[in-house]
Amino acid sequence: MLNRSQVKEAINSSAGILRLKPCWVPRSFMIPGRRLKLHPDDLYAFGGHRGGINERWFSSTTKASNGPDTLSDEGLSYVQQKSGETFLLKEAVETAGDLLLGADVMEREGGWNLLCKFFDNMGPIPHHMHQTNEFANLVGQKGKPEAYYFPPQYNQTENNFPHTYMGLEPGTTKDDIRRCLERWNKGDNGILAHSRAYRLVPGTGWQINPGILHAPGSLVTYEPQVNSDVFAMFQSEVEGRIVDWGLLTKDVKPEFSKDIDYLISMLDWDANVNPDFAKTNKTFPRPVKPVEDMEAEGYREMWITYGTPDYSAKELTVLPGRSVTIKDSAAYGVILTQGHGLLAKQTVGTPSMIRFGEMTEDEVFVTAATAKEGLLVENLSSSDPLVLLKHFGPGNPDAESLRKK
Repeated sequence: MLNRSQVKEAINSSAGILRLKPCWVPRSFMIPGRRLKLHPDDLYAFGGHRGGINERWFSSTTKASNGPDTLSDEGLSYVQQKSGETFLLKEAVETAGDLLLGADVMEREGGWNLLCKFFDNMGPIPHHMHQTNEFANLVGQKGKPEAYYFPPQYNQTENNFPHTYMGLEPGTTKDDIRRCLERWNKGDNGILAHSRAYRLVPGTGWQINPGILHAPGSLVTYEPQVNSDVFAMFQSEVEGRIVDWGLLTKDVKPEFSKDIDYLISMLDWDANVNPDFAKTNKTFPRPVKPVEDMEAEGYREMWITYGTPDYSAKELTVLPGRSVTIKDSAAYGVILTQGHGLLAKQTVGTPSMIRFGEMTEDEVFVTAATAKEGLLVENLSSSDPLVLLKHFGPGNPDAESLRKK
């Protein structure tokens, strides 16, 4: 049983930079895109019946919701100490969350309350939505907004469908969607005929609020979101693969599992048929301060996820041979996408191939105290930029001015 002194010792011995083991998650209804650097022999490490590994979760304290065969620690991140011993980040937050996140955050949030991942698919995900709190709370879960960013370093190959259907065409009626659900067992239920596909562009992103239908395309996607695995699939067939009705109703109370009117009521109708959907939901990187000033200091830092109180994210680029001390007002997780260097004198680097179960040096968790004091980031390459994605939980004070009112 992990205790407070063990967490404190791990933090002190690592200058507040906790190394995390890669956390892999399979999905039975998807085909892996093979760009997460996982060794091809390990894509089905959970067993063929579980499906291929197409997701890597970061700084996760959220257990995956993957059906009856879900492992007890599936989706949970492990901290690895210098001794080689490990403990769950979830247990550390439950035991000594104030040391990781700050006492104020623990009092306000009660935990990390963030799930962030890469997902990587050969083709599109079924058109689906994530319930609002109103509907998710009925089954003991939280509603889930989520954001997308398409890191260029992972998207040199776009795979089969680099577009995402989002929302519904203006003018679509609830009767149109009712007819789609009534045709569920007849193959393709035709729901995409009522939606628009948007071309995905590396280096940009989207914000998708609860209740909005979306069918993410085949770019590798960095996805900060509320720590919930709640969803409902509304598309019955994808690329010839049948989607089970149970994936539409897995987070619905049993008495509503055949109630089509209820299922449609979970949709945020106005948000789905919004004629300005792209203008409302697409996001572009925003510099933390003037780019010229940052580059003079040897770095660039951009907000890549913003506008919501639930989470935020930045992309930090340190130029070749340069170093910078970056201060943040909240704890955050880190995944490297390019280069190698040092974080507070700890070696970090991006691997070219990862074996399932093995450790890497590309993922860490930065405690609130270290973030506020300032993290020294050094790029040891004379030619390659060092690029980090930084994910923050709810209530990051630095992102407050970017919130949509």
